[in-house]
Amino acid sequence: MKNYIWNLFTRFVEMISRTHTFHAHFSLLFTIGAMTAATFLSGLYHHLNPLGSVNVGLIYILTIILISYHTDKYRYGILAAIFSVFCINYLYTYPFYEFNFMMAGYPFTFLVMYLISILTSATTFRIKDQARKINESEKLIMEAEKEKLRANLLRAVSHDLRTPLTSMIGASSSYLENEDSLPAPEKRELISQIYSDANWLLHMVENLLSVTRITDNGANVLKKSPEPVEEVLFDAISTAKKRYPDLQVHVFIPDDFLVAPMDPLLIKQVILNLLENAYFHAHSIRPLECRLNGASDSVCIHVRDYGAGISSERLDEIFNAVPSAPSSASDTRKGMGIGLSICKAIVTDHGGGIHALNHSDGAEFYFTLPKEDIRIESED
Repeated sequence: MKNYIWNLFTRFVEMISRTHTFHAHFSLLFTIGAMTAATFLSGLYHHLNPLGSVNVGLIYILTIILISYHTDKYRYGILAAIFSVFCINYLYTYPFYEFNFMMAGYPFTFLVMYLISILTSATTFRIKDQARKINESEKLIMEAEKEKLRANLLRAVSHDLRTPLTSMIGASSSYLENEDSLPAPEKRELISQIYSDANWLLHMVENLLSVTRITDNGANVLKKSPEPVEEVLFDAISTAKKRYPDLQVHVFIPDDFLVAPMDPLLIKQVILNLLENAYFHAHSIRPLECRLNGASDSVCIHVRDYGAGISSERLDEIFNAVPSAPSSASDTRKGMGIGLSICKAIVTDHGGGIHALNHSDGAEFYFTLPKEDIRIESED
């Protein structure tokens, strides 16, 4: 009987050892180490309490659960369950150091324990496998969303970049062909138009470079660090005012010091895009409002205008990089598709959300970022 059991055990070990991979070797070593530790603890417990063989079984069942969770195949848990049943019978059941499955009540007890061990092993492994599949599905969904963003950007690029380029070519061509006959004011107007369109293209390139940082090979390459949100907000507003000297913004800041983990350059780009969108498209009759507030677990930045608002059919898809029909001459030069879609991509990658809504006097865009708790340690 002993030889038969030993042969069965050695065949299991040989079968497992045939797989020459890192995971297989790790799983085998972990199984052997865990069962050795369980046997040592069971022996120590049995020495202190010789009548507690039932609790010895619980030690082995707990070990089987750990083995099933940390190994990559069913067979390691099954092997551990078989070893546990024979080990308990041989070491911790009277008569000690002998196999005896024929004692009254013991065949049923050991059969139930074996079944419990097998079911526990299988259930634990299945839960771990389901968690792995869920994780893989989430990664696929994220990759699909980024591919959708790339596709939308390609559609929007032709809309938002083609018109400024055409305008620059037309203005430069008119200047070159009529340089001698054009009066100085018209020459200056053509040069100003080229300058304005070139700046707009530069901003669009900045947006495209920003989005490559969060869609590069599907990897999250954000360089997040705890940043004072107020400083990032004022930096963005200052940059916007340098670009557009006639831009007027009223800023509202809370008394609390708000900090959030972020990539400051990308969040600054989000605020800039929202300010530029309001500047070019809202036709606000009052200064823009930029408001910062915080909740227990997040911070929120609002950009409100007092202009024409957003049409209801555009409101639901305004962040999807779908070019819309221009509502004015300025809109034909400066579409809002790319900038807002990049805002959504950046905020989403930070774990936040971005939204748009109409109010009684115009429109409002706002986005949230997860908030980080601040712990200030006193210096000695």
